[in-house]
Formats: sequence, structure tokens, C-alpha cells
Amino acid sequence: TAPGPHRYTTLRDEAVKLFNSLQQLESERDPVPLMQGVLQTCLDLPPLVDEIYCQLVKQTTEPPAPGGQGDLHYWQLLTCMSCTFLPSLPVLRFLRFHLDRTENRFPASEMAEYACFIREALRKTKGRECVPSLEEILVLMQRQEMICTVHCPGAPACSVAISSHTTAEEVAQELVSRLGLSQSPNLFALYEQSRRREQPVGSATLLADVLTRFE
Repeated sequence: TAPGPHRYTTLRDEAVKLFNSLQQLESERDPVPLMQGVLQTCLDLPPLVDEIYCQLVKQTTEPPAPGGQGDLHYWQLLTCMSCTFLPSLPVLRFLRFHLDRTENRFPASEMAEYACFIREALRKTKGRECVPSLEEILVLMQRQEMICTVHCPGAPACSVAISSHTTAEEVAQELVSRLGLSQSPNLFALYEQSRRREQPVGSATLLADVLTRFE
């Protein structure tokens, strides 16, 4: 039995449950909650990350209907995985081969677009504290960025486009530049405010993780 906020059984049993979830994903009308559940299980049980990567590669290899809704749901979950977890090196090599093969077989297709996005994400992903929020999953399914609103003292709120890999320091630097404060001797940081507390956000913290905590 594994510790964590959710109750789990053995890794073998949880792997079977995840496989069943993947089968259900193919026909799911609203796949977002199911995707988030798979991601949460992988976050809580890291040994299953490689298993899910391998299952998704299998499901997106020789699909019955390439580019169909079921096939794209698998690609969308693979996209979310790539922005959340790094697989082991052998699985990473296998995955990259699969991405190259897909782009060569289906050029200018949705699958090729996802393959390209996933390859770039894997170069930046370092691991997450939280799984993607429902909003983040929705934008990842479209291969887009999220819009984050930052409230600045003495200035209007600023909207900043962020990815799954954007850090608090990067957003702070962009806002300093926008507000014409680049020559200021002051130090700037982002703060996370809720009803109960206000605290600085670490410079290396991923903004996507902060947004998930708010969700």
C-alpha cells in the first residue's frame, strides 16, 4: 500500500486501474477529469509514470482511426504527461522514437503537431509539485498557453501568458520590463494571496503549480 492523500492498493492493482481508465478515455465525452485523475495517480505513485508513458505510446501506435477523437484523447493525455513528468531514460528514448515516427508517417496532421509539442515540452519539464489544473489541461489539449492575471501595487492588473514551465522569476522579470522598472534598485517578487495568508512565491516555483493550488 502506498502513502499519500488518496487511498491506493498495490502498484499492480493501480496499474490495472490506470489501464482501464485509458480504455475509458477513448470514448469519454469530457476527458479532462479522467486525465487529471491519471496524472494525480502518477504523481502519488511515481513508479507508474513509465507504465503510463508506455501504455500511451502503445495506444497511439497503429490506432484504428488515426486522428480520430479517441486517438487524439490519447495524444492529449500524452501532452499533459510530458508537461508534468519525465520518464526514465530508456522510456524517454522509446518515446522520442515514437514522436519522430509519428511526424514522419503523418506530416501536417494533428498527431504530428502534438508530437512536436511533446518533444519541446520534454526538453523543459523538470517535475511538478502539483498535477495540471483543469484549466491547464484544457489549454494543453489545444497546445496553447494559459493567461495569468497579476495584480501590481499602484498599477493596473497585468495579464501574462504562461506555459507549464514558466517560473515566478520569469513572470516578475517580464512585469518589471512592462512597467518600466528595469533601472529600479528595488527587488521584485510575486506574492500568492489567499483568504488566510499572503506569502512570496519562490523564484523557481512554476506558476502553473500555484494556479493548481488555487483550484
